[in-house]
Amino acid sequence: MAKHVRFQQGDGGDVMGHLKEDIPLVIVRPTIVTSTYKEPFPGWAEGVRTIDSLAVGYGKGRITCFLGNPKTIIDAIPADMVVNAMIVAMVAHANQPNETIYHVGSSVSNPLELGSIQDYGQRYFTKHPWINKEGRPVIVGEVKMLNSMDSFKRYLAIHYLLPLKGLQIVNTACCQYFESLYVELRRKIKFVMRLVELYGPYLFFKGYYDDMNSEILRRAAVESGVETDIFCFDPKVINWADYFMNIHLPGAVNYFIYYKADVTGEDHQMLLHSKWINSSVV
Repeated sequence: MAKHVRFQQGDGGDVMGHLKEDIPLVIVRPTIVTSTYKEPFPGWAEGVRTIDSLAVGYGKGRITCFLGNPKTIIDAIPADMVVNAMIVAMVAHANQPNETIYHVGSSVSNPLELGSIQDYGQRYFTKHPWINKEGRPVIVGEVKMLNSMDSFKRYLAIHYLLPLKGLQIVNTACCQYFESLYVELRRKIKFVMRLVELYGPYLFFKGYYDDMNSEILRRAAVESGVETDIFCFDPKVINWADYFMNIHLPGAVNYFIYYKADVTGEDHQMLLHSKWINSSVV
């Protein structure tokens, strides 16, 4: 899927380059877009996706092992910085019949390691545990990181698939007495496998996205008197620990509870967990 997306983006850029004629063309290519840094308010996001799925799954106790190299750089950028970069780029290239591509990301200017995201998630959900349907806090622990697909499948088979098969046999012999437990464990395994399938190509990616054009645009904006505190798109200002602990993770959980409660039927959980959200944002 990741390869298909990259090819589609490349083809789209080529087509626009051929058809633009004398029209100014600016292509902005953000990396992993996360919740807002400042505007319209910190932590805003439309939907739970990308690394949010991992965070919410971990907080709910569904992820105890995963695939990836803790040293892998996860190239992320807050949504409002992407918008700010687009606005500044449009102004800078008005009436200029040229083509410019801006990579808007953080892997070069302010790299974020996968292991750090794991640490932030564990610290956040240890301090602000998810409250399950029964009204009890979900206790999270350290995630076992496997450094290859083979080791991941082997670990999953030994620690989860074989015990699940045994539980299935016992459940059948006991007239479905353990059905709810069996269904819940099977759901957790399928959830982790689906995430690995979706994000596996990114978890060992060793590349960095060159954002030199974006850096040149930032410097030009400062020199021309643009209010860079309002139209900020400089990833170097982000303190990742503060961002994840006090902005992104509370925002992701907030969205999941308030906008998904009617779908999941977790109204009780929504009310219980809201106090953690309100108290966690500094």
